[in-house]
Amino acid sequence: MELEKETAKFRETVKGKEYYFCSKDCMGKFLANNSSNTTIQNSHNQGHEGYGSPQENRKDNISKETLAIKDMHCSSCALTIEKALKKVPGVESANVNYASAKATVSYDNAKANRSMLAEAIEKSGYSVVENGSGEKGKAVLKISGMESQHCVGIIEGTLAKISGVKSYHVNLATEKATVFFDSSKTGSAELIKAIENAGYGAEKATGADAEKDAREKEIGGYKGKFIASFIFSLPLMYLMFSNYFPLPVPEIIAVNQAIIQFVLATPVMWVGRDFFTSGFKALLLNRAPNMYSLIAVGVGAAYGYSLAAVIAILTKSALFSVHDLYFEVAAALITFILLGKYFEALAKGRTSEAIKKLMGLQAKTAVVERDGKEIEVPIEDVQVGDLVIVKPGQKIPVDGKLVEGHSSVDESMVTGESIPVEKSVGDAVIGATINTTGSFRFRAEKVGEETALAQIIKLVEEAQGSKAPIQELADRISGVFVPIVIAVAILSGLFWFFIVGQPFLMAFTIFITVLVIACPCAVGLATPTAVMVGTGLGAENGILIKSAAALQKAHEVDTIVFDKTGTLTKGKPELTDVVSLSGFSENAMLEAAATVENKSEHPLGDAIVRGAKNKGLRFGSVQDFNTISGKGIEATYNNNPVLLGNRKLFAEKKIPAGAYEQQMQKLEEEGKTAMLVAIGGKPAGIIAVADTLKENSAQAIKALKAMGKQTIMITGDNKRTAQAIARQVGIDEVLADVLPEKKEKKIKKLQSQGKKVAMVGDGINDAPALAQADIGIAIGSGTDVAIETGDIILVKNDLMDVVTAIELSRYSLNKIKQNFFWAFIYNIIGIPVAAGILYPFTGWLLSPIIAGSAMAFSSVSVVANSLLMKNYKPKTKRSGNG
Repeated sequence: MELEKETAKFRETVKGKEYYFCSKDCMGKFLANNSSNTTIQNSHNQGHEGYGSPQENRKDNISKETLAIKDMHCSSCALTIEKALKKVPGVESANVNYASAKATVSYDNAKANRSMLAEAIEKSGYSVVENGSGEKGKAVLKISGMESQHCVGIIEGTLAKISGVKSYHVNLATEKATVFFDSSKTGSAELIKAIENAGYGAEKATGADAEKDAREKEIGGYKGKFIASFIFSLPLMYLMFSNYFPLPVPEIIAVNQAIIQFVLATPVMWVGRDFFTSGFKALLLNRAPNMYSLIAVGVGAAYGYSLAAVIAILTKSALFSVHDLYFEVAAALITFILLGKYFEALAKGRTSEAIKKLMGLQAKTAVVERDGKEIEVPIEDVQVGDLVIVKPGQKIPVDGKLVEGHSSVDESMVTGESIPVEKSVGDAVIGATINTTGSFRFRAEKVGEETALAQIIKLVEEAQGSKAPIQELADRISGVFVPIVIAVAILSGLFWFFIVGQPFLMAFTIFITVLVIACPCAVGLATPTAVMVGTGLGAENGILIKSAAALQKAHEVDTIVFDKTGTLTKGKPELTDVVSLSGFSENAMLEAAATVENKSEHPLGDAIVRGAKNKGLRFGSVQDFNTISGKGIEATYNNNPVLLGNRKLFAEKKIPAGAYEQQMQKLEEEGKTAMLVAIGGKPAGIIAVADTLKENSAQAIKALKAMGKQTIMITGDNKRTAQAIARQVGIDEVLADVLPEKKEKKIKKLQSQGKKVAMVGDGINDAPALAQADIGIAIGSGTDVAIETGDIILVKNDLMDVVTAIELSRYSLNKIKQNFFWAFIYNIIGIPVAAGILYPFTGWLLSPIIAGSAMAFSSVSVVANSLLMKNYKPKTKRSGNG
């Protein structure tokens, strides 16, 4: 029963879910790791003797995979893959991003695995790109010598016997094996050796970035196909114009024009065969028609009709003439669509340049000391505990701590901080940063996917693969767009032929034109391309936006709550005043206070300890140390009880402090934090510390107020001290005397007043408040981004990045709205015009060739508009302040 009472003390409701914790510290660590409430760490079962959240709330088995996909042609393809993935047992959520060609899947790893996800994608008619990049615990190997599925079984059996191998997938068609393993037990070298011992060849998959290879192959493929189709389409277009203009045509060609058009158009259909295979498969087999279905039906109808006409002409039928042929329309459509897809692939490749830049920062090799010798090894083979040697001008390969030497390190490529950072023994170094001056050795602590750079890349990739709420509109439209267009095309053709009584060729032309002008791609690309560029821009400026939803919502907040210590201030307070009372000497009182605080980890306590050390005071030992949350500390020193804390603590312990109130108030009005000290149950004095403001705090608050945002400071300090700090930075409102565990409730109260709240604070200590806020912003996290809660992580300790994050959110959403406008206006105007709405008034019909060209370039225009975001510069840089 006592256990239940103790546990219940730390029950917290976060975003609608209840959790139970053995301590407040444990709760904070949990929330820091689980801001999305999708994974619950197993820490409670490891040494906590049964404390923890109820079993029904546990989701220990949830894994997340990001898979690169090829052969997607439009947003309808993305929806088809999403539906297929969601049908896999154990899959909780699946987001497929057409622009980045990636699927992000959360699933129960007890019920599903990566192989099952890949299989579902392949059954839908698409393929998965296996990436050979050096991710810790993962290797993609190129296998030679496999002849049949029997060989696959042998290799899988070999891998299963290797200690540390968790899962594997061997693909006979691609001749690749994807292996996930515990890097502390085995490595890629051991995997290769085992496969070779089994009688097959094995090597790491060529190309550090298989996705880049796939993208380049796609671009090259479209380019080659366009050139081939253009060569055959050009004479067809000449023959078409010769029917309207006095262009010379040799008699032999004129006489045999029908068969010549057929001979020229057929290779173009072959070059564009993917449109037909994918389009008809989606329409007839998957029953989820996509953009290629529109092309397949439209172009296929034009080609099929023309083929029938050629047969009739060759059999001397009077029903058709050479003027009834649509070969040039079919060929020109394929040609222009291929050109559009080529430009689209080029543009989409540029939207992910931020990720490519980050990946390009990784070192390829490292020099490590093993068995007393310095050897160069691939970056993938560096292990935790390795002693790594770095010389001037070299990249630091992985994360670790210096054990010998000193240097200056340029960390700008990871943190955005331009000034090199001095490093000496005991300091942390970040992988992918550049050693500028001295040589040093460091101990590897984080390798592979655990390094800061890998975590940043993972965060950005996940953000780019996520969906903004506004994307839901595009998904709903894409789901019904193609069937509606096909229906409109059929009804338009029937209307003009049967009701209006126009010739069949005119009705047929309208049918084809409606099909080929419609473009669901433009709608599908509107949001993801802007999200990809926006999150990439954030990463380049040291702002890690964890989801598309955060990117969309950040600018919507109207109230921004700042924690004081370490957020508005530097978080390194200094001892300023020591006032002794009741006959105690200053040194004796300070010695007692510092000795007790030496057991504390609070920044204020650290300031007192450092101040005492500077005065040459020595510390003794204490007994019965106890922290009283939000009030202070107590302990026994030299057989005397010592209390150090605020007025609440003294009132609770019934120690009179009213006589010293005036001195306390004077110190607090100066922006100092004043603490009362009692020794042996008697007031002994006042100790004051002050924390200096960060350089850009006032500038950031001013910029936010100029945006119309309300600014609030939340702190455990008393109201007088808090208001003094608030006046210095220009904060609107102060929430003072707030205990750490009450911050979340203050956020809730603001939200209950209809405010959209952003909380800016420490990613661990303020975890509950950050999780409760509409947007949680963790500031000054450095590069330890994996443990941070919140929706946005600011790598640097600069409050102006809060301004930049909100500004970037607004800018990105404006681009998304622009993209939607152009995509919708194109289809809203284009489809009725293609259906012949202007014909009764102007006698003019839209040519299918022009319609196809417009369709091909509509998606290019949307991607190009998103790429204009690359010209964006944060206000801090535009004004020259950073």
